[in-house]
Amino acid sequence: MIKSVRGHTPKIGEDCFIAENATIVGEVSMGAQCSIWFNAVLRGDVHFIKMGDKVNVQDGAVVHCTYKKAPTTIGNNVSIGHNAIVHGCTIKDNVLVGMGSIIMDDCVVESNCIIAAGAVLTKGTHVPSGTIYAGMPAKKIKDISPELSTGEINRIAEAYITYSGWFK
Repeated sequence: MIKSVRGHTPKIGEDCFIAENATIVGEVSMGAQCSIWFNAVLRGDVHFIKMGDKVNVQDGAVVHCTYKKAPTTIGNNVSIGHNAIVHGCTIKDNVLVGMGSIIMDDCVVESNCIIAAGAVLTKGTHVPSGTIYAGMPAKKIKDISPELSTGEINRIAEAYITYSGWFK
């Protein structure tokens, strides 16, 4: 479902895949080669959601904001894992958000990071570039290696471009 709300209509970039039961409403904009998967919800009803190129929002994930306070901005080459919640935060380029993780309002995840599956970033957490955060509440567990950067972050983002091609 793609729906206008409060005078805002979602803007979908070129060569994107939107699953039939995904929900995208309001002030949402996405770049090229993005994919929004089954049962994912992007609610730009209370503030804006801006996504760059090559972003995949996997099955059951929710991207939302806080009314008049916290928009959500997502950079390029970002994977948001199954059932993750991304709320009123900033995620920069080349980031993997693990399955079931939660990123709360006013968090900033710098480029080249991994947020582990099930991690909870509490309000206002700042994740420095090149790190891996895990746990509840999430804390730095180590620096990211070049192998993880290319082997996980880039591999998953590229894989989802391939997978989305199967449905177009």
